[in-house]
Order: sequence, then structure tokens, then C-alpha cells
Amino acid sequence: MAAIQETYGLSERHACRIVGQHRGTQRYVPTVLADEDGLTRAIIALASEYGRYGYRRVTALLQADGW
Repeated sequence: MAAIQETYGLSERHACRIVGQHRGTQRYVPTVLADEDGLTRAIIALASEYGRYGYRRVTALLQADGW
């Protein structure tokens, strides 16, 4: 969005209105937890090992492992 603003000299409000996007999405800063990468790897490992397990069973296995 910043590139559009600079190129065409638009305000943030006007650029968001043209694109059809809420202005809050431009200010959003995602919060990434420190252990999120490890948790993602653990979920993928369990899902590949137990392909037919659903999210509830995988969650139970993760909790049993200490997540």
C-alpha cells in the first residue's frame, strides 16, 4: 500500500478506499511467539506420522508431550 501511496501521491485513507481495504489492516503488526516455529514443526511431524488423526487427537498428543 505504501508503494501505491508514494507512486500516486495518495493519502492512506484514499488508497485504502480505492483498493477496498480497511485502514486497520495497514497498521496491523503480527505477534510471533518465540516457540511458534517449534510447535509448527511438532504439529507437522505428528500429522505426517499419524495422517488420519484429526486436530483434537493431535492437540492431545502435543499436550501429552508438554506443549
